[in-house]
Amino acid sequence: QVQLVESGGGLVQAGGSLRLSCAASGVIFTNYAMGWYRQAPGKERELVASITSGGTTNYATSVKGRFTISRGNDKNTVYLQMNTLKPEDTAVYHCNANLGPIGFWGQGTQVTVSS
Repeated sequence: QVQLVESGGGLVQAGGSLRLSCAASGVIFTNYAMGWYRQAPGKERELVASITSGGTTNYATSVKGRFTISRGNDKNTVYLQMNTLKPEDTAVYHCNANLGPIGFWGQGTQVTVSS
């Protein structure tokens, strides 16, 4: 059974930092591209950052230079370091594991940035 479990969300003031983690089980982690998506109330889910199995990263324009995605293949975990947070970063952040047509989602973790 595939499981993606996110952690690390919370309430932070603007300008602060948070580090999200997503622990994967039930998959051969090194085969999968991993991504972080977010969904704010009333908005569509959007890609925040992704990292391929080979370590190539991609970022949404809105977070480039502030967020960093990384993966710890020894721990089957993907991370999202979020710095200089802004109120508009407030959303539920979801982890995604992708291998071609196969994809899995975590339940999400809430990030709230106060002004």
